Amino acid sequence: MRARQGGFISWDTVFGILAGFGLFVFAVWTSTDNALVFWSVASLSMVIGGTFAATLISYQSAYVMKTIKALFGILIPTRVSAGSLFADVGRLLEWSRDVREKGPAILDDQLENAAANKLDKFTVHGLNMLSSGYKGEELRELLMELTETMFDRSQVQVGVLKTMAQFAPAFGMIGTLVGLVIMLDNLKADVSQLGQGLALALITTLYGVIAANLVFKPAALKTDQKNNVMRFRNTLLSEGFVMLSEKVDPLKMQDKLNSFLDPAVHFDLLATNEKGKKR
Repeated sequence: MRARQGGFISWDTVFGILAGFGLFVFAVWTSTDNALVFWSVASLSMVIGGTFAATLISYQSAYVMKTIKALFGILIPTRVSAGSLFADVGRLLEWSRDVREKGPAILDDQLENAAANKLDKFTVHGLNMLSSGYKGEELRELLMELTETMFDRSQVQVGVLKTMAQFAPAFGMIGTLVGLVIMLDNLKADVSQLGQGLALALITTLYGVIAANLVFKPAALKTDQKNNVMRFRNTLLSEGFVMLSEKVDPLKMQDKLNSFLDPAVHFDLLATNEKGKKR
């Protein structure tokens, strides 16, 4: 059974980004005849450049690069969904039946054809642990350690994004102070430029607030959500592998794994078997 793919683009994320920036542009465009006053390359470079510079000082470059990848990664939908979890349970139950009928060696065939069967790294690792003879609590401990380690590594990007969300408004304020100093220095030359200079100085703070609340904070929360969903899925697989190692009856295994699923998509082996008989 294959999970239905959600596509290559997370359209809800794209819609949120377009709506957020679109509403801002709309408000500006309908409120002034000089909308271009809100555009400043110098202010943008100070906020974005300063934020990334401070982040590079705070974290190793490898983590910063992974964070940039995670930032753009929010545009890609998570592989885990109600449908994919249902498919995972179905596959585990199928393996359980095969193991009881043909023996554990049947799982070695799955390993040999891992690429063809599109098995992810965690699933392959679980099958390797089974093939190595681990079972019961020992297997659960190993798989849960891997689950938590993978989760902790992925959460580093969440922390970096939250840090960037704190840096952005600060650099916006720094840019404003720089703009005010320049404005006051030019005050003696042309007093008529006071309003325009103040507006330009405040734009940097505006950019910092927008970057923090419409880019970095939402990206951190989205990445955190994706990481937690993946941890949940790996926990489900871990329980399934433990029951496979103990050769638990498929019906009992089904009841245990169904506790991880939404009640609307619970697996029902009896109903599936009845449909098969009718055919």
